[in-house]
Amino acid sequence: MRTLSVIAMLVATAAGASGIVAQGRQGGGPAPPAAGDAGVRSMHVQGSVWMLTGGGVNAAVQIGDDGVLVVDTMTEPLAEGMIAEIRKLAGRKPIRWIVNTHVHPDHTGGNFKVAEAGESIIAGNFVGQAGQNAASFAQVLAHENVASRMGQAQPAPPTQAQPSETFFVPEFEMYFNGEAVQLMHVPNAHTDGDVIVFFRKSDVIVSGDLFVTTTFPIVNLAQGGNLNGVIASLNRMLDITVPKEKQEGGTYVIPGHGRLTDEADLVDYRDMVTIIRDRVKDAIGKGMTLEQVKAARLVRDYEGRYGAAQGFWTTDAFLEAAYRSLSPTPVATRKE
Repeated sequence: MRTLSVIAMLVATAAGASGIVAQGRQGGGPAPPAAGDAGVRSMHVQGSVWMLTGGGVNAAVQIGDDGVLVVDTMTEPLAEGMIAEIRKLAGRKPIRWIVNTHVHPDHTGGNFKVAEAGESIIAGNFVGQAGQNAASFAQVLAHENVASRMGQAQPAPPTQAQPSETFFVPEFEMYFNGEAVQLMHVPNAHTDGDVIVFFRKSDVIVSGDLFVTTTFPIVNLAQGGNLNGVIASLNRMLDITVPKEKQEGGTYVIPGHGRLTDEADLVDYRDMVTIIRDRVKDAIGKGMTLEQVKAARLVRDYEGRYGAAQGFWTTDAFLEAAYRSLSPTPVATRKE
């Protein structure tokens, strides 16, 4: 494990003025909201953590004496509303850190504007909008695969919107606002750069798109995603969560999309994904093609809650991602 000292980081430099450029949308998350959809609301979860919601996307903030730590920045059109809501919650406390759970623009699109509204820490001295360096930005922290994919985007987002600090180890730790914050990388799940963010004292997990309550799991094969990795991430979160009473409350989980949840919700979702994984794996073992798996409606008992016949992430899109994840040979070589 590697520990991050929040008083020894260098601020990112270079100028720019735009949001994160959208990645390919295949398996990338719900489409960004319309430009006019700038409503962002907040609710206190517990401890020092608040959940922010807007345009169908969730983010989180941790607020304390050291300032504000933001987990995900929604989309560029929502950034101003997000900043306004943070100001309402935190007052004059500066935004110090942005943590990105993964690369997709519905979670990183506001990076530039939110970072621009923040202030960095250099050699232990707070500087920024009210200090000697008015051009400083909040620092962006993410797994190195997120930074790599952002850097490969054409055109590349401005430097301040990209991670100024990255890590490659399985677990990365920092201490901020009086509590330990753990970032746990889950390889090849929703993408290849997903991290679980755990606020230990507040007992709150931010899952990013490793866990959503609105659709079947979103598996981005083109960016390193895999259905088994999604299940591994759900099990990793279940290793952390502890219910308070009668399987309710205790550790709360903020999903990438959908309502606030706890361990019981996470167990239900993990079980559903595991059952579907086993059904698809069994079908592949019997020699069924992708089209036959779709026609068999192997997820029909879950379609009412998580399925969709149209839109970005349909039931068929999920089944195809599951099939390709579990197929021992490239699907393109199969006759369908």
